[in-house]
Amino acid sequence: MMCDMKLEPYSMGIGDRFGHQGLAQLQAFILARERGISVTPVWNKSYREHALIGSEPADVRREADAAVQSLGWQGSYRVDADHINQKTMERFLEPCDFFTLDVSDFIGRPSPRDIVEAVVERHRRLLGLVRIPWLSVSLDITREQARSLVGRYYEAAREAGRMYRAITRVRRADSVIIEVSMDEAEQPQTPAELLWILAALADEGVPVQSFAPKFSGRFNKGVDYEGDVAAFSQEFEADLCVLAFARAELGLPETLKLSVHSGSDKFSLYDPIRRALGKYGAGLHVKTAGTTWLEELTGLAEAGGDALRLVKEIYRHAYSRLTELCAPYATVIAIDRRKLPAPDEVDRWTSADYVRSLRHDPASLHFNPHFRQLLHVAYPVAAQRGSEYRSALAAHAPTIARNVTENLFTRHLLRLFGCE
Repeated sequence: MMCDMKLEPYSMGIGDRFGHQGLAQLQAFILARERGISVTPVWNKSYREHALIGSEPADVRREADAAVQSLGWQGSYRVDADHINQKTMERFLEPCDFFTLDVSDFIGRPSPRDIVEAVVERHRRLLGLVRIPWLSVSLDITREQARSLVGRYYEAAREAGRMYRAITRVRRADSVIIEVSMDEAEQPQTPAELLWILAALADEGVPVQSFAPKFSGRFNKGVDYEGDVAAFSQEFEADLCVLAFARAELGLPETLKLSVHSGSDKFSLYDPIRRALGKYGAGLHVKTAGTTWLEELTGLAEAGGDALRLVKEIYRHAYSRLTELCAPYATVIAIDRRKLPAPDEVDRWTSADYVRSLRHDPASLHFNPHFRQLLHVAYPVAAQRGSEYRSALAAHAPTIARNVTENLFTRHLLRLFGCE
């Protein structure tokens, strides 16, 4: 399966809630390139974020294009329609060239028995002992197990096919990159499930270049991974092997690679991920999303004065609206309200106190992951401050930009894609 627009081996999704940090974000990729690290920036913003902020997908395209032109970026760059479905995709079709098809809601929907049987028969070479190169254990899949796997996932693959065909009725097939997302499933996908999911996507003619599975453990927003790092490492390597097999055996694009969603700040995983990529010569896409919004708050806190008062007020309102703000993110945050500082306490903090509590430094005794997670989902509060918040971003742009660039470059790009 050929793709005219190819996704580069390494790419990183960069979210920017308020559209002010395009230059600062791209500067991190320029610094990485100066170190010999080539990573494609992918500006991404979901329908939900646009709705809460009051922005449009075209705004993201303008931000990306302006940053690229201003800094003279010569590499590839993309604009992602992040986590779209058939109901939300229309606004993204013109400005975007990277489409993340979220089909998690279709997992488990039953398919007609004859369709399931036809898929299993079509891929009967995947039955029995299947030796996956590099994978230490062969997959041994019975016909009955295959029926169960196809029955569980085929409707999700069919929905991806329907979405892809809807996109290509408007956009040329050679002008889009397709990612399929199943990371919001209830359970992680096993290597056998992943193989049959990819077979179903191949049947549907979806030229998937990036696949986002659900991994084991918790990928909470803005903080480190919670789970067994050694088990994740084995799981990640197994998925890399299955994707390599699928590229060779199922005719999927040669650029097909794994995508890690909610990948920002997962520092304990970066070393094993980097080693696995080197071991197998594999590519990777990582979405970092809201980490830039948190660096805006960090920069405003550092600025002091009215800017510090503003971020304290944002926290006070977020604290009072905790249930409302957390509801859309319930599966990807873990906040213990007992460990949140009271707003009156935060009002007494200095700039340094606020920054130390917010900045993700696991070695710091002052870092508060609960405080950070609440602020991660508090961007609607800032949006409701309207011009006041945007004016603060403009007034303290240099301080904020320094934090945004440093965060992406040092904590993410270097750790994930740099040398040992």
